[in-house]
Amino acid sequence: MFALPLMILGGALLPIQTTFNSRLRESVGSPFLSSLVSFIGGTLFLLFLSTVVEGHFWFSPEDVSGQPFWIWIGGLLGVIGLTTNIFIFPKLGGVQSVILPITGQILMGLIIDQFGLFHAPQTSLTPFRSIGAALVLTGVFAAILLGRRATAPASGTQQQGVTSPSSQLGWQALAIFSGFLMAMQSPINARLGTLIGSGLKAALVSFTVGTLVLLLLALALRLKFRVRVPDGKTANPLWMWVGGPLGAIFVTFNALFVPILGAGSTIMAALTGMVTASLIVDKFGIFEAPRRPVTVLQAAGIAVMLAGVALIRLT
Repeated sequence: MFALPLMILGGALLPIQTTFNSRLRESVGSPFLSSLVSFIGGTLFLLFLSTVVEGHFWFSPEDVSGQPFWIWIGGLLGVIGLTTNIFIFPKLGGVQSVILPITGQILMGLIIDQFGLFHAPQTSLTPFRSIGAALVLTGVFAAILLGRRATAPASGTQQQGVTSPSSQLGWQALAIFSGFLMAMQSPINARLGTLIGSGLKAALVSFTVGTLVLLLLALALRLKFRVRVPDGKTANPLWMWVGGPLGAIFVTFNALFVPILGAGSTIMAALTGMVTASLIVDKFGIFEAPRRPVTVLQAAGIAVMLAGVALIRLT
């Protein structure tokens, strides 16, 4: 009963986390270091929460004995998806960098449901579910693409530094592929949570793997961790350090709710929360984010997304 609204709430945490991590990136000077700090914070948060809620943070090796290797790679897929988005943003611009990964997540979510991949609950693709997915995609298109066009400055149609349309095809395919990876992360973590009997511990494993991958990447790139106050700012806010726990809550919700809702419904509920919260952050300029007007078209897009999620869940 509460899984669907809680998953929408979990998705709403991600744009706030992105805002926190973006501010942190300004202070540490590297997206990789910002992500590393976020993953470390999320790992420590889950370590503490697992100990408080369940009495300990470990699990029996017998629970995962003989299981396929992919139950351990949820965190790796998350890091690859995150890093891919860092690289595609300068090539495609903000709008496509949001739309295309979301499209990949929705498509992969439906594929996972259709075939029951990664031991997710199998749910056939009915005409009503297809219509629901189309409504979600339409809502995302209206809320992000058309809405941003409506509020964009009149001068200039191409973002500075963005690759020309004729050479974007490879980057667009990579953006959709990153969405596939992010969608796969949810049922993988859910399967691990089922095996060890704890969604919290599955999220902890995912964050630990992600932290180790980012740490190795930072060492390979010889990145130096320095915190400074960015130009035009008077101080570094404390909230820029807590993006990790927000991401940890989201990953935990995924591990808990995929077995209940199915991968497709879980992903689309999360995306509805993400887009809704993104527009709220834009509207009010929360946490130093630049303020942007929210149009009626964007609000209508959110309503269409909610209708699509409800149709998928109820059929």
